[in-house]
Amino acid sequence: MTKDVEVAEHHGGGSEYAAKDYHDPPPAPLIDGEELTKWSFYRAVIAEFIATLLFLYITVLTVIGYKSQTDPTLDTDQCGGVGILGIAWAFGGMIFVLVYCTAGISGGHINPAVTFGLFLARKVSLIRAVAYMIAQCAGAICGVGLVKAFQSSYYNRYGGGANELAPGYNKGTGLGAEIIGTFVLVYTVFSATDPKRSARDSHVPVLAPLPIGFAVFMVHLATIPITGTGINPARSFGAAVIYNNEKAWDDQWIFWVGPFLGAAAAAFYHQFVLRAAAIKALGSFRSNA
Repeated sequence: MTKDVEVAEHHGGGSEYAAKDYHDPPPAPLIDGEELTKWSFYRAVIAEFIATLLFLYITVLTVIGYKSQTDPTLDTDQCGGVGILGIAWAFGGMIFVLVYCTAGISGGHINPAVTFGLFLARKVSLIRAVAYMIAQCAGAICGVGLVKAFQSSYYNRYGGGANELAPGYNKGTGLGAEIIGTFVLVYTVFSATDPKRSARDSHVPVLAPLPIGFAVFMVHLATIPITGTGINPARSFGAAVIYNNEKAWDDQWIFWVGPFLGAAAAAFYHQFVLRAAAIKALGSFRSNA
């Protein structure tokens, strides 16, 4: 079988060619109606729904549990509970687990911002991206709904796990935190799933969920005091729908605009700077001219 070749270096006016040890998957079509006829498509959408449901259920329950354990009005130990570190572990750990479980079925997005970034990079079609985002938002609503159903008194008392801009921070600061935080996450997703790296390091595909989970963990440590950490529009939307608080809805745009801008920046940086997609396309055009 003939292998692809790529230019390695230029020496003395000549070119050396080295066989590529990886193959980039072809770009996904913008609209692929054939997907709608395949069970694998609907299976992937269901997987995204269930994964996001479980993600929101565990993480929001952790947030509410922490607040109930440190409630000053109940004479509780202010140093008790899991703390911000534990909350960050809950979010990062669940992403690690769920990406590991669903990566082979749906890609393990569990986040509209991740789906949006992969769509811009032509990794998924528009139909699949929209279906994933709807499933993720629906799963988030159901996950938070389960928390409220099981612990309604605690849920209403401790803020429902909703993302809100913290007092003392302006909206620009909150937006910036969401942009940068989502950039870190989506950039990690691209790097962890890069076919070039996967081909050269055989352990990378197995360990891909680990750096993604750690990225979520680290971003939460940095931004929980600012916005409660969104970086996932479905997470913020699901909590806002069930909690239905005016402040949560006033700040909701931050948790959509910020993550989508961060995802777009990460997709551009990885595809056009690190992978030099624009330069490769130009070179291919010139060679065919």
